[in-house]
Formats: sequence, C-alpha cells, structure tokens
Amino acid sequence: MRVGLYPGTFDPMTYGHTDIIRRATALVDKLVIGVAINRDKGPLFSLEERVAMLEAECQALSSDTGIICVVHPFENLLIDCAHDVGAQLIIRGLRAVADFEYEFQMVGMNRALDDSVETVFLMADARRQAIASKLVKEIARLGGDVSKFVPPAVNDRLLTKLGR
Repeated sequence: MRVGLYPGTFDPMTYGHTDIIRRATALVDKLVIGVAINRDKGPLFSLEERVAMLEAECQALSSDTGIICVVHPFENLLIDCAHDVGAQLIIRGLRAVADFEYEFQMVGMNRALDDSVETVFLMADARRQAIASKLVKEIARLGGDVSKFVPPAVNDRLLTKLGR
C-alpha cells in the first residue's frame, strides 16, 4: 500500500488545502494528513479543533472517492511522523517561489535524515494560489468575508471563534 503524508498546521484549513488533499489522493492508496502542533506559530484553533475540521473533510472525501484518508496529529520531526504512519511519500503544496525555497531546504534535511522517504510537490491550483491561512485569519479578524477561501463548516467555526 502506497501511503502519503500531507503535513501542515491547517490553522484554519482552506480550499487550497482541500485542493492539495483531493489531488494527493490520486497518488496514494492512503493519505495521512499530519496536523502539526507547532506551538511556535500560536494557532488560532486548538489542535482538537483543527483535527475535527480535517476529519469532517476527510470523511466526505473518503465517501466520494473511496480513498483512505486519516488525520494524525504530530509534534515530532516530520520524517519521524512519516515513519510512524508508514508513509513513503511526503506531499507538499507550493504556491509561490518563496514556498519553494523553504521546501527545498526541508527536502534536503529530510533526505539527510532518511533518503527512503520521497517528497512530492503539487502546485496549487491557479485559483487557489493566493489563499494562505495567515491571510484568511487576518481578513476574518478585520471583518472580511472569507467564505470563498474556506469550506462552510470552517467559515462557521472561524466566525464563532472570532465572536461573530
């Protein structure tokens, strides 16, 4: 079974993430979405909230495609998480050149730690390239409508979290 790991903080999950998730399922038999705890980023949503949002989307995706899609929180090294879930592939989404520069360094480090785990990059869909969780949170905090950037359930959670 070919297992892929798509890691991120997903704070919050966006349509950019769902695009990568849907496309990644065509490459693997099982997709594990690794939700990074990453306290350094100071997430708006708790780990439990982020996991719940992703699990709801994965359930819908699994129903639609028959692909096994599971959510796995982690706080260890990405390469160790890949080992923990049996992943042979790490799947990363790219939006811009700046993403590539960071990801290029990460691939080099991960390959030095274990060269048996490949990293696969998927370019963001052109309609989704501008979507970033950080910007979605900022727009929502300032009263803007983010419904075209996030799934409806995520939009509802964002509005609730921000007291609207």
